[in-house]
Amino acid sequence: MSPYASARIAGRARLGIDLAGALGLTGMLLAYLSLSSLVPSAVAVGYGEPFWPFLAAGAIAGGVGLGLARLGRRRSTGPIGFREGYLVVSLTWLLAAAYAGLPYLLSGEPQLSRPVDAFFEGMSGFTTTGATVVTDVESLDRSILLWRQLSQWLGGMGIIVLALAVLPRLRIGGRQMFESELPGPEVNQLAERIRDVARRLWLLYIGLTLVLIGALIVVGQSGLDETLSPFDAVGNALSTMPLGGFATENRSLEGFAPVTQWIVAAFMVLAGLNFALLYRALVRRDLRALRRDEEARLYATLLLLGSILVFVEIFDAGLFSGEAAVRQAFFQATSLMTGTGFAITDYANWPALSVMAMIGLMFVGASAGSPSGSVKIVRHLLVGRLLRRELRQTIHPELVVPIRLNGQPVDERTLRAVLAFVVMYVGIFVVGAGLLAIHARFGTVELGITEAIAASAGTLGNVGPGLGVAGPMGSYAPFDASSKLVMALLMWIGRLELLPVLVLLTRNYWRV
Repeated sequence: MSPYASARIAGRARLGIDLAGALGLTGMLLAYLSLSSLVPSAVAVGYGEPFWPFLAAGAIAGGVGLGLARLGRRRSTGPIGFREGYLVVSLTWLLAAAYAGLPYLLSGEPQLSRPVDAFFEGMSGFTTTGATVVTDVESLDRSILLWRQLSQWLGGMGIIVLALAVLPRLRIGGRQMFESELPGPEVNQLAERIRDVARRLWLLYIGLTLVLIGALIVVGQSGLDETLSPFDAVGNALSTMPLGGFATENRSLEGFAPVTQWIVAAFMVLAGLNFALLYRALVRRDLRALRRDEEARLYATLLLLGSILVFVEIFDAGLFSGEAAVRQAFFQATSLMTGTGFAITDYANWPALSVMAMIGLMFVGASAGSPSGSVKIVRHLLVGRLLRRELRQTIHPELVVPIRLNGQPVDERTLRAVLAFVVMYVGIFVVGAGLLAIHARFGTVELGITEAIAASAGTLGNVGPGLGVAGPMGSYAPFDASSKLVMALLMWIGRLELLPVLVLLTRNYWRV
């Protein structure tokens, strides 16, 4: 072995990870991601809009990515393992958000001309949060609008999952990154190799997106919704399947016909299910898998209960009646529970109990293995069973009660991880709300405790809208730069399920 190679291995031993290898793999992912700029470029040409901002952004991202990839090839000390995987995932999302913000800056769009605003919008896109600093969406170029929604669609299933489907190098360490992208106590395995799993899920994701686009185009062209253009159909479908929430109009989906809103609500429900479970149900025609899955049943139950509670409140207050009341309650409960963030009315003005219920739904989330953020249904399920076991063992200390999920025992290490996640999630949410309240105290935005709580919950849970100025029909534009950076950080941490980011802050991660 040469002295140079020995020195590299010794350096890795001191550092604890293969930093060059992790940077190289991150660069490769960024280089592949940069090709996505060709789509809005083509749209810009079609609409006679400037296309060079997208090509320039793609060239910059591709150049940076290839440079990092070359560094990795020259200085990497071995295969990528799970420790490097955490760094790859975290860095990829940061660089993806910066890449998404570049076209906004280069286009000269006044609403996104500040770097912090462009980065906020880019982070919101790739984390499928849907929070925006744009106050007049309809004034944006069509190519910019499509880029916002395309960034959500790419982030929905996950950049890393896309890479697992096409990059053979991710065979080693790939499972850890896959679990970070489709998180939960377990990842349902559909094939022996993780790349096959990722490829099949992406095909299902693309297929459902195309079905939704087709359904919306039919609604628009048949006259059932005269306000729904083909561009609106494509744009809103690209935001629905990743549970993102970027809309093509200023007031979200309020201006579209009820049939459009019902279709979008139905696909939000579908997208909130575990995609591995969806694959078995829709592709393998095993519909019983949905009925047997305990998380899916609890997901449907909580969604129904939340909708009923909101319906009773708005019906009793005389805000809506009949079909409109059912649609408003179901749509808004689904949108917030799945973390989509679409709105068909300004629900911030609804009765206090219904608003509180919807804020509570932000903490529920949808199924593990879906593009949704927040805590996820399966964790709530396991925590509830843990609490029930503790109560039983308080009375009968000698009792041994295993926790089961879908009939299978869950090991204690997984249960500890679930509890740790919930505690950390609540802690980060509280810190985030506190930081936003402190910034508002010395800033120009009047932000009450409810608005601070909603903003922290909406960004950490990747839901999007909050209350007050950042409500469903508002934007985060009035917040100062430091508050936007805090919320961008919350989006990043929340989308990666806390641990891949937080583990980087520990000293042991960087040491052997």
